[in-house]
Amino acid sequence: MADGLSVFLVEDETLIRMMIADMVVELGHHVVAEADNVRDASAFAMTAQYDMAILDINLKGVYVDPVADLIERRGKPFLFATGYGPELLPSLLRRRPILRKPISIDQLKAMIESMFPEAAANTPH
Repeated sequence: MADGLSVFLVEDETLIRMMIADMVVELGHHVVAEADNVRDASAFAMTAQYDMAILDINLKGVYVDPVADLIERRGKPFLFATGYGPELLPSLLRRRPILRKPISIDQLKAMIESMFPEAAANTPH
């Protein structure tokens, strides 16, 4: 993990996506793919090379669960970053980690370290 994790980021609000991407970079990781809608996110979910994904639940009124399902089928870890609660998710996805917006860098760091304990030793901040 010397180079950090590669992250796939799905968020429909441009400023929030930029803020989360900046946090990912500040924590020593890198964003390898970004999407703001389910169609693009689905394509990246199946083809991009990434270690983990951060998904907003609601993308312009469309729920992200089809994307989460594709990521899960690839066996990749992911978390949700949302202003909503888990009640909007299909029951099988409710066990996934959720960061409530607004997200702090410390919350994101703790969540990544809980998912990737080996990343903790290499994470600045």
